[in-house]
Amino acid sequence: MALGLHLRRQVLAGLLLCLCVVRWAEAGKVLVAPMEGSHWLSMRQAVQELHARGHQAVVLSPEMNIHIKAEDFFTTKTYAIPYTRDQFESIMKGRPDQFFERVHFLTRFWETMATLKNVSLFFARSCEALLYNKDLIRDLNASSFDVVLTDPVYPCGAVLAKYLSIPAVFFLRQIPCDLDVEGTACPNPFSYVPRLLTMNSDHMTFFQRVKNMLCPLGLKYLCLVSLTPYERMASELLQREVSLVEILASGSVWLFRGDFVMDYPRPIMPNMVFIGGINCANRKPLSQFFCVNIFSRGNCIGSNPDSHFSGGITLAV
Repeated sequence: MALGLHLRRQVLAGLLLCLCVVRWAEAGKVLVAPMEGSHWLSMRQAVQELHARGHQAVVLSPEMNIHIKAEDFFTTKTYAIPYTRDQFESIMKGRPDQFFERVHFLTRFWETMATLKNVSLFFARSCEALLYNKDLIRDLNASSFDVVLTDPVYPCGAVLAKYLSIPAVFFLRQIPCDLDVEGTACPNPFSYVPRLLTMNSDHMTFFQRVKNMLCPLGLKYLCLVSLTPYERMASELLQREVSLVEILASGSVWLFRGDFVMDYPRPIMPNMVFIGGINCANRKPLSQFFCVNIFSRGNCIGSNPDSHFSGGITLAV
């Protein structure tokens, strides 16, 4: 319970820094540009906590969505997207089981690239529907928001924040192609930080290190194909050439839904805050313990304090 409260304080620390642009006694106005799917479920808790502290949140949502439903702790602004319901559900549901299949690394890599290309095209077209909605943009401009809270894995919200000239707080797990590292100007040593999809550990052989350097090249190609539309949209809106790194570099605070218990340690910058566990709800203590006999000696105490199991360690499951 104490750990959960500590993590929530870390999340709010970054958000409240940006809300300090107004007088401390006033509540802030937060524009939330979430990513559809499971990403919203984690962000929802942060939005709820902001509301509890007196801040006003407005959540942007496509008319067709899975998880972003109207609730009493935020206001919803919707926009139309150029997809039918069947197309939307087919793209969003996809094939989640493919990530658990035991296949060759290259097979997994190319299947993942094909899936991400389809999904990225969907999000790019949805982003166009948002950014080129003149009435909605005019309304957002007139609302005088203090901060944009967004998940930059698809940088539509980051482009919107840049266009509206509003400070951005990024709430994410990570961005492929190391764009989060480039956007924060953070050191990124290939020698000991395992890369996405390589399945390497932080203790690598020479050939694993070579693989660790080559894999990002394929992801760079994927990002070139899938994220270029956001550069084009940003350049058109700002009427100058803009790169994705420049867009992401404008982020004030980066809130990473990870920690160095689950992830391998790596260098970080002062505006990078790790909030692993924020999406884990607090539950009541288990009423029963199950014992697994691992060692040949020892005691295992179950739900009955007087009962002992020879040669075990207590595991809560």
